[in-house]
Amino acid sequence: MKIMESVLFISILLITNISFFLVIYLFLKKQSDKEVVQLKLELRKDRQNFFLPNRVEAYQRIILLLERISPNSLVMRNHSASLTAKDMQSVLLKAIREEFEHNIAQQIFISTESWETVKNAKEEIVKIINLAGSQLTNTASATELANKIFEITSELKNIPTEVSVKILKKELHELF
Repeated sequence: MKIMESVLFISILLITNISFFLVIYLFLKKQSDKEVVQLKLELRKDRQNFFLPNRVEAYQRIILLLERISPNSLVMRNHSASLTAKDMQSVLLKAIREEFEHNIAQQIFISTESWETVKNAKEEIVKIINLAGSQLTNTASATELANKIFEITSELKNIPTEVSVKILKKELHELF
């Protein structure tokens, strides 16, 4: 009988201790989970505080890039009446390439989809310039090329750079 009582006592003691340690473990785990969540929130906030100014600057620079390579701005900034159409075409394409290369690192701060729209806008502007150049004679002037570019862009429903700017602005507003 004494053995049975001892076994029962040990069993009750063991169950009590296991229950106690289980409760403590669950309590500590819950506290630990709360601390992990809090730590993650703090890290996210710190990361946003660090990257947000860089992201905003990247959006500004990319929108500036798009404004600078928009057909009207590009032609007005680079027009020289003394050039031939072919020379002017080369100047415009070089300006686009330089602007793009100067800002290519900004892609790390914006979404992949937005960067794709920027690249597509650049390629569409190149196509417009090349199309305008292909419709002129070898003796055409830079002014004739400029007029042809203006004519082509006036026929477009949406200018590619303007579409890309709208997408970037929308994405930037979603950050706030």
